[in-house]
Amino acid sequence: MSRLDLGIDLGTANIIIMTGGKAVLNEPTVIAFNRNTEEVVAFGNDAYKMIGRNPPHIAVIKPLKDGVISNNDMAQELIRLCILKVIGHRLINPRIVMCVPSGITTVERKAVVESAVSAGARTVYLIEEPVAALLGAGADILKPYGQMVVDIGGGTTDIAVTSLGGVVASASVKCAGNTLDKAIAKHVADKYRLLIGEKAAEELKKSTANVFWSSDEPTATVTGRSLINGLPASVKVSEQDITMAIQENIDTIIEAIMSVFEKTPPELAGDIIESGIILTGGGALIKGLDLYITRETGVQCHIAEDPMGCVARGTYRVFSIQDKLRNGFEKVSVF
Repeated sequence: MSRLDLGIDLGTANIIIMTGGKAVLNEPTVIAFNRNTEEVVAFGNDAYKMIGRNPPHIAVIKPLKDGVISNNDMAQELIRLCILKVIGHRLINPRIVMCVPSGITTVERKAVVESAVSAGARTVYLIEEPVAALLGAGADILKPYGQMVVDIGGGTTDIAVTSLGGVVASASVKCAGNTLDKAIAKHVADKYRLLIGEKAAEELKKSTANVFWSSDEPTATVTGRSLINGLPASVKVSEQDITMAIQENIDTIIEAIMSVFEKTPPELAGDIIESGIILTGGGALIKGLDLYITRETGVQCHIAEDPMGCVARGTYRVFSIQDKLRNGFEKVSVF
C-alpha cells in the first residue's frame, strides 16, 4: 500500500497542507452548507467567494473563530474534504501532523483527529502553532539555545520561547488578524459613517496599515454603505487612519511578548537578544510591525521567509525529528 506524509496547518483564516516539502493545498477555512438539502455545497476558495453574497438557504461558515473550533461538525467536514482533495480516493493511508490552535479543548482535539481518521489517516500527530512556526522558519529548536517566535495568525497570536526541543515559556492572546479587521471596520464606521465588509477591512489592513511610519495622506479608497442615508458610498483613508484603528491591538501583542520575556530564564533571554525575535504568520506582513516590535522590546525582530507558510512547513518538518520533541507535540495512534 502506498505511504504518504501530510503536514496540515489548521488555521483560523486558512488551511494549508504540505507534502514532499511543498504546499499542495492552501484554501480559506470556510465551508458553505445548504440548509434545505443539508449538504455541503462548497469549501475553501469557492466558499470564501460566497461571503456576503449568499442567499438565506446557504450558510457560509467559518468553523474556527479566535483560535478555537466554533462549529465542530463543519470543522470536521472541512478537514476531511481538504485531505480527500489532496489524496483523492486512492488507497493511501497517510501519516498526518496537524497543527492545532493553542486554545482548543480535549474534545476539540478528539474531533480534529476523528476528521483526519475519516479521511483515511493511519496515524495522527498534533503540534502547537509556536513550535511548528519555529520549525518552519528554519530554526533548530533541538539545540540548547533560547529562541522566540511571535506567530500572528487569523484568530490568535502565539508567542513561545523554546530550547532543547521544548517550550520554556509561552502565551496566547485572542488578538490577531481577524481582530485587526474588526477594529478597522469599526474605525471606518465611527469616523466616516461608512459600513464596510470584512473583506474590505482585511484589504485595508494589507495595503494601508503601517505601524512604524504612517502617513496622513489619503492613499486608499474604500467603498461600502453609508450609515447616514443607506446608499453606496466611498471614502479615502490614510495609513494613519488604519494604524490608529489597530494601535490598541498591536500594543496588546507587545504586552504579551513582554509577559513571555518575564517568564523566560535569563540565560535564554540572553540567547534571544543575540538571535532576535522571529515573526511569523499573516500578521508579520503588516508594514513596519517588525520595526515597531524592535523599538518597543529592545530586541531585534526578523520576519521569517514566507511567514504565512511557516506553520505548515513546520508541521511537515516534524516527521524528521518527531522522536526528539519534548513539548507541544503529542502522538495519537489511530490503528
